[in-house]
Amino acid sequence: MAASELFTKFARVWIPDTVDVWQSAELLKDYKSGDTVLHLKTEDDKETQYRIDPKTKELPPLRNPDILVGENDLTALSYLHEPAILHNLKVRFMDSKLIYTYCGIVLVAINPYEQLPIYGEDIINAYSGQNMGDMDPHIFAVAEEAYKQMARDERNQSIIVSGESGAGKTVSAKYAMRYFATVSGSASETNVEEKVLASNPIMESIGNAKTTRNDNSSRFGKYIEIGFDKKYRITGANMRTYLLEKSRVVFQAEDERNYHILYQLCASKHLPEFKDLRLGHAQNFNYTNFGGSPVIEGIDDAKEMMNTRHACTLLGINESHQMGIFRVVAAVLHLGNVTIKANDRDAENCFIPPKTEHLIIFCELLGVDYEQMAHWLCHRKIITGSETYIKPMPKVQAINARDALAKHIYASVFNWIVHHVNRALRASVKQHSFIGVLDIYGFETFEINSFEQFCINYANEKLQQQFNMHVFKLEQEEYMKEEIPWTLIDFYDNQPCINLIEAKLGILDLLDEECKMPKGSDDTWAQKLYNTHLNKCALFQKPRMSNRAFIIKHFADQVEYQCEGFLEKNKDTVYEEQITVLKASKKLTLLAELFQDEKQVSSPTDGRPPFARATVKSAKPRALQPNKEHKKSVGHQFRNSLHLLMETLNATTPHYVRCIKPNDDKLAFTFDPKRAVQQLRACGVLETIRISAAGFPSRWTYQEFFNRYRVLMKQKDVLSDKKLTCKNVLEKLIKDQDKYQFGKTKIFFRAGQVAYLEKLRADKLRVACIRIQKTIRSWLQRKKYLRMRSAAITIQRYVRGYQARCYAQFLRRTRAATLIQKYQRMYAARQKFLRFRSATIVIQSFIRGFRGRRQYKAILREQKATILQKHMRGWMAKRKYRRTHHAIVYLQCCYRRMMAKRELKKLKIEARSVEHYKTLNIGMENKIVQLQCKVNNQTKEMKSLLEKLVSLESTYTHETDKLRTEVDKLRVNEGSAKVSSNKITCLMEEIAILRKELTETQAQKKRLEESGNKYKAETDVVLSQLTEQNALLKSEKDDLNCRIQVQAKEITETMERQNEEETKQLQVDLNDERSRYQSLLNEFCKLEERYDNLKEEMSLVSITKPGHRRTDSTHSSNESEYTYNSLLSSEPGESEDVTRRTEEYPEMKGALDMSLFLKLQKRVTELEQEKQALQEELDAKEEQALRSKKEAEDQQLMARSTELEYESLKRQELESENKKLKNELNELHRALTDKSAPQATAPGAPAYKVLLDHLNAATEELEVRKEEVLILRSQLVSQKEAVACKENKETMTEPILFLEDVRKMKNQGEITQAFVGLKETNRLLESQLQGQKKVYENELEILRGEVQNLKEEINRQQQLLAQNLQLPPEARIEASLQHEITRLTNENLYYEELYADDPMKYQFYRISLYKRIIDLMEQLEKQDKTVRKLKKQLKVFAKKIGELEVGQTENVSPAQLADEPIRPVNIPRKEKDFQGMLEYKKDDELKLIKNLILELKPRGVAVNLIPGLPAYILFMCVRHADYINDDQRVRSLLTSTINGIKKILKKRSDDFEIVSFWLSNTSRFLHCLKQYSGEEAFMKHNTPRQNDHCLRNFDLAEYRQVISDLAIQIYQQLTKVLENALQPMIVSGMLEHETIQGVSGQKPTGLRKRTSSVADEGTYTLDSIVRQLNNFHSIMCQHGMDPELIKQIVKQIFYIIGAVTLNNLLLRKDMCSWSKGMQIRYNVSQLEEWLRDKNLQTSGAKETLEPLIQAAQLLQVKKKMDEDAEAICSMCNAITTAQIVKVLNLYTPVNEFEERVTASFIRTIQVRLQNRKDSPQLLMDAKHIFPVTFPFNPSSLALESIQIPGSMNLGFLLRV
Repeated sequence: MAASELFTKFARVWIPDTVDVWQSAELLKDYKSGDTVLHLKTEDDKETQYRIDPKTKELPPLRNPDILVGENDLTALSYLHEPAILHNLKVRFMDSKLIYTYCGIVLVAINPYEQLPIYGEDIINAYSGQNMGDMDPHIFAVAEEAYKQMARDERNQSIIVSGESGAGKTVSAKYAMRYFATVSGSASETNVEEKVLASNPIMESIGNAKTTRNDNSSRFGKYIEIGFDKKYRITGANMRTYLLEKSRVVFQAEDERNYHILYQLCASKHLPEFKDLRLGHAQNFNYTNFGGSPVIEGIDDAKEMMNTRHACTLLGINESHQMGIFRVVAAVLHLGNVTIKANDRDAENCFIPPKTEHLIIFCELLGVDYEQMAHWLCHRKIITGSETYIKPMPKVQAINARDALAKHIYASVFNWIVHHVNRALRASVKQHSFIGVLDIYGFETFEINSFEQFCINYANEKLQQQFNMHVFKLEQEEYMKEEIPWTLIDFYDNQPCINLIEAKLGILDLLDEECKMPKGSDDTWAQKLYNTHLNKCALFQKPRMSNRAFIIKHFADQVEYQCEGFLEKNKDTVYEEQITVLKASKKLTLLAELFQDEKQVSSPTDGRPPFARATVKSAKPRALQPNKEHKKSVGHQFRNSLHLLMETLNATTPHYVRCIKPNDDKLAFTFDPKRAVQQLRACGVLETIRISAAGFPSRWTYQEFFNRYRVLMKQKDVLSDKKLTCKNVLEKLIKDQDKYQFGKTKIFFRAGQVAYLEKLRADKLRVACIRIQKTIRSWLQRKKYLRMRSAAITIQRYVRGYQARCYAQFLRRTRAATLIQKYQRMYAARQKFLRFRSATIVIQSFIRGFRGRRQYKAILREQKATILQKHMRGWMAKRKYRRTHHAIVYLQCCYRRMMAKRELKKLKIEARSVEHYKTLNIGMENKIVQLQCKVNNQTKEMKSLLEKLVSLESTYTHETDKLRTEVDKLRVNEGSAKVSSNKITCLMEEIAILRKELTETQAQKKRLEESGNKYKAETDVVLSQLTEQNALLKSEKDDLNCRIQVQAKEITETMERQNEEETKQLQVDLNDERSRYQSLLNEFCKLEERYDNLKEEMSLVSITKPGHRRTDSTHSSNESEYTYNSLLSSEPGESEDVTRRTEEYPEMKGALDMSLFLKLQKRVTELEQEKQALQEELDAKEEQALRSKKEAEDQQLMARSTELEYESLKRQELESENKKLKNELNELHRALTDKSAPQATAPGAPAYKVLLDHLNAATEELEVRKEEVLILRSQLVSQKEAVACKENKETMTEPILFLEDVRKMKNQGEITQAFVGLKETNRLLESQLQGQKKVYENELEILRGEVQNLKEEINRQQQLLAQNLQLPPEARIEASLQHEITRLTNENLYYEELYADDPMKYQFYRISLYKRIIDLMEQLEKQDKTVRKLKKQLKVFAKKIGELEVGQTENVSPAQLADEPIRPVNIPRKEKDFQGMLEYKKDDELKLIKNLILELKPRGVAVNLIPGLPAYILFMCVRHADYINDDQRVRSLLTSTINGIKKILKKRSDDFEIVSFWLSNTSRFLHCLKQYSGEEAFMKHNTPRQNDHCLRNFDLAEYRQVISDLAIQIYQQLTKVLENALQPMIVSGMLEHETIQGVSGQKPTGLRKRTSSVADEGTYTLDSIVRQLNNFHSIMCQHGMDPELIKQIVKQIFYIIGAVTLNNLLLRKDMCSWSKGMQIRYNVSQLEEWLRDKNLQTSGAKETLEPLIQAAQLLQVKKKMDEDAEAICSMCNAITTAQIVKVLNLYTPVNEFEERVTASFIRTIQVRLQNRKDSPQLLMDAKHIFPVTFPFNPSSLALESIQIPGSMNLGFLLRV
């Protein structure tokens, strides 16, 4: 592309500037080739000229379009050069307040010098799990990328943080470590992550100091390796340090400080433990007062000292070691104040004045000899081959030796602390991988640069080389991956500079060689440098004006180093004699550790496990050797450690963070372009840009390119293949094919091509906008014209109409006046006539009415008298009939009673014979049934007659009352008629009088009219005055009323507002309490899980421990009840086991929780008290057992006597029933023997009906017999169980109840006493048991015989019934009668023979028979209701059968009817009346929990069965346990249920279906416990039948609370499952996906590519979210979850969606645009539509989306004027001020037609919202869970109607 196409009029370029480095300007005319000058206009409207170099003809760099300014990634810029990068960083930093920016693989961090709310835990959670390009640049994004690559690629990672002092390196490294500690957690319970973070305060206090550029500058480099296990949890850490600046201990430049720990000690001098240090103010010590700035503004050194001590304690440095360190550091301060004086006589000698105070304190603190230390501070020892000399030192040399000793002591303390920190951070488990964080000094250049700056810049050269190679490698990999041709990119190689420093005969080699010379000096070393490298190496130069300095051209800048002090600092000389004196200290043992030999020293990294992947050697400098000053120089050590560091970094995947210092004055959000450019050049950012710009820096996927530049395509250019479409379009738009390349998935562009495409796109859109504006404006003008025309026509129409109406009104008025006159005159005449007419009519009406009423009364009296006579005569006749009828009935009863007495005498005589009694028994049961039916019919008829009699009496009384009232009315009317006749005569007399008075009044009227006229005139005047006053009063009254109404309205509004606020506050408080309780419950659950994990770990440890240990016999495989009793309910054996384990593992004692120990101790005391109580209870129960035996014997005697009385009464009743049965049997015989009727046996005949009834009775008797057999079987089983229970109780004395209690006893004496007591009771009870056994065995043999006989009888009955059904009707009846007679005779004979020898047994048999008959009668009474209904149905069916048979018998002969076989009748058995309970055996409890909870599949239950079936089954089992009053079973079942639910939820914690299913069933179980609890508040919702099913014996209110807590836990778990399922969908579906296609076009992105907004395969859309919501909702509805609970869950889901979407919006600059706001509002409307479809509008879910809606509205509203600011403040009431400002700062135009938000507008918003009280937190708490409630929801389902399907494998449950 030619320059003339780009450098056109109005094009913007960058030109150099002396103040701002670069300045923006605009071309005033087009550039043509050959021009030497560009005519420009700067932003301040000044015209200038830019001269083009005629040699290079290099044009100024072009400026990027405004749409690309402020991008997250600098590589996204179309023009990649220094001014573009500087401007982009400035816009982000100053305007958007964004401190982080990507530059390819580098994160550029600018120090804001202000605390920003972007490092909280909510921000960490937001970045966790996100791709690096999906969120705005942040240090957390780099940390997450490193953490993710470590887990994904199984490769160690490194984060390299570099920059100038004060740029924020240490803070960035600290935040990275905080991120790892928060996200990963620790692999053990030793809080490793807290220790890693706690190491920062310690290292800062001993290694950081204030400099002129930074108040907290790290004066050492450190590399921290954070180790992770296979689950990528933190296991430990290791720290390596580099080049501590020891010279700062003894000297500081102006306005600088020494290390923080020294000032912290001086600030804490008042503490009692520091009194012995004898410290003072920092200004009193030389070492802390060189800089003259001992105080840092805003920093409290005393408080920082407390933090340092707390961190030391956390890392395991005990108090004694801490005080030892403080003593040594304080001794260093005192050593600096030791004065050394020169000898006046000999300048080569010096001395320390006697009794120097600070030296005395120094010796006391360190416990060394004063004389020895004073001597060796001024002397040194020289060792030759055979002799040793002690030589005095001059003053200067002695002072240097003193300072060297101070530096060495401080460095030793530093190394010791690093060693102990590493030991505290050492991994306790196997390390799988690590992430290293390198916090190292950046490139430094000062006015005076010495040895420290030389080493620092040397390290940066090495790091820059590694960085360049890595960047080049990534570029190469990208090109090869996309298979595009590429050429070798030229980049700066700083290997020559590295060789100059570290190669053979390099600067370091010459320095070490000079240090070995006896008389080596800095000058001679400088000469060697000049001789070796000057004019031989282009990177080495000599200053013109100095012979003691040299210049090195580094990659960032050239630096001049002063040679003075190089040798001394490289040697780091410390005299052995001084160290020997310190080692001899007996008072402070810490000194021996500080100065031990190198072989005995543990390096800071020696704790690294041998199985770590990358073995990194120690970088700690070696200690002194015994016979030499130093073997290795500082430079040599630093070079070795640097090589090791580079090996480590090369073995890991690096991540780069470059920290930039924006200004030297430490001003918040102030940007100095000069300083920023220097650092950008020094840190390698510009080199990264240069490498990117040399290739193809702009990269687009085909889909992204198509979406962005579709406006440049024609319709015919769009093909189905997007890749081919993009190729065709690009070939037309960009002619030079070298400007772009097509890769496999991306299009690569040269620098500037994207800006050209953006220009074309903007031009196309501008043309389209102009066309739209033209059309719109013409449409608006035409609309205006049409409105004006229609308005004129309307005005004309209305004027003409008004004139016409005025004329018509005039005509109507004249006509109306004429009509009014006519009708007025007519009205006056007619009124006069009507008055006369009405007077005559009134007189006539009164007279005629009087006559008519009198006649009517006479007729009425005659009619009423007739009615009274009629009713009286009828009543007398009925009374006579009733008397005669009653007499006749009485005679009949007397006669029948006499006949019955005679018959009774006969029957008594006949009953004495046995044979007659046998005949009577024939058909007894059938006759009982028939007689009972007759009695019921008679009672029915009697009831109906009584009802009729009552109704007749009520009608009679009602009619008599009516007649009486009518008579009273007639009498009243008669009296009123007499009165009215008298009134008429009086009225006639009054009329005559009135006529006379009328004439008089007419005369008076004339007089009054005359006086009235006068009075009227006077009153009119007064009236006018009064009206005026009245009007005034009315106006005042109205005003007062208005005021009163306004005040009343205001008062009511204030009251309502106050009430609403109070209710809202109470609701908020209630929700807070609920959330607090539920959060505590959640923490309790976590503690329980932690307790379980600890138990498992302890068990694993106990298993792996060699040796054998006896397990506790009381151990059970079932889960215990620790869930509710917590640790207090643990058994003593368990506590002993724990203590035994802690004894076996001493290292676990420290980790044992103290609270657990206290709880166990408390439990021991409780168990001792329980032991005493159990012993007392055992004695009481033995006494109670003896008393119960006596009472049982007495009760047996009483029961026998009552049974005999009861049997005698029943015998009399049976005799009377036998008589009735005999009569009915005779009737049956007569009906059978009657031969007169040939059709007697035909269907429908009486005999046929009798036979049919008899057959039904026989079948019913058979069923009754079957039921008797079942009852006998159940009785036998129950008797067996009772016998077994008695044996167990009598022999074992309830061992089950006391087994656990006995096991709890510790004292062996008590157990022996209990054993002796048990032996005595066993001896007493064994004798009783033998006698009882004989009795029970005899009874069992009898019962078995009876059961066997009954079985045989049932078989015979079935055979006979089958045979009878095949016989004809006559033979069938005779056979059944004959069978019944033989059966009864056989039975009687059998029992007579059986009990012939024993009449008492025969009597018992007869009594049992009568009892059985009585029981059968009671059962028959219960079945009366059903029998009545069946009889009614039988009558209807009989009629229908009769009609059918009549039609059939007309064509069939009687013989054929007789011979035709009858179809067998199926007689259904009546169902039992269930009580809604389920019975199970105690042994089946585990099977119940297993089949119903642990192995139940919700899908089958939810689809095929009723919702909540497991809950109903469990409650029915609880009901049965309550019914039998078994508290142990209730407690065991509820505990097992809760533990089972917890177990299945723990096992399937991520399965939404399982969690939803058990949440539904747990809440239903809770509702059942409430519904059937018996409390009135819950019973009012039940039916009477349900109230009968309420619990009787136990109050389960406490268990209701426990189950409610369990339901809350399940709800919280369900919320986590929902969140995990929706989390990957929310951002993609709500933000990234373009639901409305074409509304927003994606802007160019850099190397950090974001997720595509197009719905490719694997990406989520809004439809995915809606489908997921439908799935959740359908599953919850299938499980029968309460609707209110579903609403709460949906509200929580929508809150998560809104919070996550808003948080990502606040952290993504590319999402804050007008078009994205429109997309968000559309997506929210779709979610609201889903709520309406599911009828969930009242759930409160929509309100949770309000913050997101307001944020989307904020993106779309105008943001220019003050009115817009006011509208924004009133609209955005659901989002905080910080969020509003953040959105406005992030607002980014997608197109050139949009405008950015100005800084002044944002300040206006901040001023308006400064009084708003809201949370300063930026992000919403996406983890927040609303407090859940479980509103009572009773069930209408009847428990007795519930059927258990066989698929649930619960056949062992019996319905009761």
